[in-house]
Order: sequence, then C-alpha cells, then structure tokens
Amino acid sequence: MPKLTVYNIAGKETGSIDLPEMFSTDVNDAVIHQAVVMYQANKRQGNADTKIRSEISGGNKKPFRQKGTGRARQGSSRSPLMRHGGVVFGPQPRDYSYTLPQKVRTAALTEVLKAKFKTDSLVCVDNMIVDSGKTKDFVDILNIFKIANGKVVALFDDCGEGVVRASRNLARVNILRSADVNALDIIKNNKVLATKSAMEKLLKRLQ
Repeated sequence: MPKLTVYNIAGKETGSIDLPEMFSTDVNDAVIHQAVVMYQANKRQGNADTKIRSEISGGNKKPFRQKGTGRARQGSSRSPLMRHGGVVFGPQPRDYSYTLPQKVRTAALTEVLKAKFKTDSLVCVDNMIVDSGKTKDFVDILNIFKIANGKVVALFDDCGEGVVRASRNLARVNILRSADVNALDIIKNNKVLATKSAMEKLLKRLQ
C-alpha cells in the first residue's frame, strides 16, 4: 500500500499516511482533461457581444437609388455589406458553463493527487504553525521542503491566524480548504503542501 511521509515544520519525518491502492496505478490523463476543461469553461464570462443589423441605429433610408449608379443595389446603410453595418454571425452573450458527474470530478481529483504523489510534489506536514505571523518565517518553512520558488496550493484546515498573516503576502501561495479544492486548483500549481488533518479529510472525499 502506498504511503505518504509526514514531516514536521523542521523537515524531520514524524510518521506516514496510508494512501488508497489506486495511488500505485498509472495516472489517467483523460479524466483530468475532462475536469480541467469544465472548470476553465465555467470561469468564462461569455460577455462578448456584437451588434446585428437590427441593433444598429439608422439605415432606414435607401442609401442611393436602385438603378443607374453602376453600384450594387443597397436597401440600407446598416447592411452587413456596408461599412459600419451589422456583424454577421458575431459572438453573442452566452453561458459556457456545464457540469460533469460528481464521480468524474472526484476521479479527476484523485488522478491529479496521484500525479503529484508520483512526482514527489505532494508534501504533508503534521501541523503548520507560524506564531510570529511573519512572511519570512513562512518562507523559511517552504525553503526547508524546497518548494519556495514555484506555485504552491496549501491545504491548511484549522490553521492559526499566524499562518494566514504569514502567507497572504505571497502571490505564489494559494491557501484553500480540503473541502473546496478541485482538480484545477492542484494541477495549476507546482506543489501541494497539506497538513495531516487536511490530507486525511481530502482522502475521505476520494472514497
């Protein structure tokens, strides 16, 4: 059975967490792709809007006479064929969002965690404590685990106020709850840093 090593904030091993047997299998990239496309589509605003000919003011008068000018006949200056006319088949406001079954989303979360575990990008600490509340002290902890340079998603359930103050000034660190994190949150960050309690709650979601 795969095991995830648990460290203290000094970088010393303090134990391990038993991972589901599925963490020893190959990563399913297809289900990850489905979930990521869905989450990204749900973030789209869909506000792009072009005016069709009926939405443009003016154009009621025939711009020039029907015959004798040598030009193609026109009935309105707001025709799509004319300058400043309407747009044909242009984008209109729409909703891009859709949902996948819950089991597919859970499977995608499992697969991205598996991918992080297989690449040693999943770090678990027994507890996260920064009593001083200083960003420098928090960065020192990240340096111990060699994750200070990349983007990190931190799962600190029930963390103290000192951890919040110390980490909120770092743009590359995103603190989330284990109940809220999804496959996109994990895959767009280089590393995952989780407390033992948050990791156990996250593994329960995968069951």
